[in-house]
Amino acid sequence: MSILTSKKFQKYFVPGIVFQSCVIAGGYGTGRELVEYFMGYGPIGGTLGMCIISLLTWSVICAVSYAFSHVFKKYDYKSFMKELMGPGWVIFEIAYIIFVLIVLGVVCASAGSIVHELFGVNTWIGTIGMAVAVFLLVMNGSELIEKVLSAWSFVLYGVYFLFLILAFVNFSGDIAHNYATVPVQGGLGWIAGGFKYAFYNLGIIIAVLYTIKHSESTKDAVTAGLISGFIGILPGIMLFIAMCGFYPMIIDETLPVDFMLIQMNMPWMRYLFQIVLFGTLIETGSGLIYSITDRLEAGFVAKQQAVPKWLTPVATVVLLAGTMFLSSFGLMDLISKGYGTMAWVFFFVYVIPILTLGVYKIMKAKKD
Repeated sequence: MSILTSKKFQKYFVPGIVFQSCVIAGGYGTGRELVEYFMGYGPIGGTLGMCIISLLTWSVICAVSYAFSHVFKKYDYKSFMKELMGPGWVIFEIAYIIFVLIVLGVVCASAGSIVHELFGVNTWIGTIGMAVAVFLLVMNGSELIEKVLSAWSFVLYGVYFLFLILAFVNFSGDIAHNYATVPVQGGLGWIAGGFKYAFYNLGIIIAVLYTIKHSESTKDAVTAGLISGFIGILPGIMLFIAMCGFYPMIIDETLPVDFMLIQMNMPWMRYLFQIVLFGTLIETGSGLIYSITDRLEAGFVAKQQAVPKWLTPVATVVLLAGTMFLSSFGLMDLISKGYGTMAWVFFFVYVIPILTLGVYKIMKAKKD
């Protein structure tokens, strides 16, 4: 039996892998996100923010969310949020769709920048190429998306580990020097940075709910949630440590990862890493768009109506067209302004409800 189809792997690790695959493009794919929320506090401060605040926040919220999904058998975000917030679910949906458009805008901008930096062609070639790949993947449904995301995540982890090893081999002295000599910047600001980073990424959880169907018990769902936080943040931590070798100059770089790869003077690694990153952008785009098309299809099923054949392709094209427009605003502006606002929006429309109403309803359902 393949590890990708084993029951334990599907129960405990697939949710985390899909979560990580959806997080990466908006969370740390280009490295710009880590600069925005962590590097300003110095190597130590940034590491504390990621390893303590963001990791724990993701694990706890994922665990509660997965448990809620399992207990009430809600595997798409509309039914999930209606169970959680009643009529208030509409507020979340508005915020979630805006979030998806912003993240996909970042994905499109990143894809265009990667292709431009590697091959010198127009950014729209990368953007359109990514959009076509996302469209084809979404058209094939959740089973293929799960398999592709799971398989590609192994490739991603391998390349990230290789990247970190090469970074240490080439710049271990700089990394160690900066960790040893640069004090924590901004006082306890790293706490706020860790929370903001965690909060804006939490909308991703809703895109992972279909994987909780594999859980056979609430304990399975909670365990998968705790593991998800670790799987989700580990590549980001690895990347941040490597980036610290270039502190503080890296703060001004639009594509910090590409900047580091150029400094390594290893063209083969630059191409390998960026190709893998391009694949993860496709993962993120397909995962987020599928969460919306799945919700639309679930609405027809709930009304015992046939799902129109045109629904998924039309919705996918509309979403991709909107995000390609957003990508024209530029990567740095989308990350600094769009993500910063969404962090606090999700704190109010998701974090507070799931930790209060969610926990209460889970306990009440278990008691009953």
